[in-house]
Amino acid sequence: MKEFSYTITDPVGIHARPAGILVKEIKKYSSVVTVIKGEKSVNALKLMALMGMGIKQGDTVKVTVEGADEETAAAEIEAFFKANL
Repeated sequence: MKEFSYTITDPVGIHARPAGILVKEIKKYSSVVTVIKGEKSVNALKLMALMGMGIKQGDTVKVTVEGADEETAAAEIEAFFKANL
């Protein structure tokens, strides 16, 4: 399992548009991606659950990636977070 933490810099946090783009990005991989904020954790493929976490600018999330392509997936998803969130 690979994991990384990221502090959201997008002024509106993870709302509909970036959440949708994130789900699309994650669908490229076979690994299971989980986003964790505080005590809450969701499968990152579940758009409504992801948006329901209320992740705002300045919040730090932990992302775990587990599966056959976790090395590649974790690196590319972390790059996606840095570029888009």
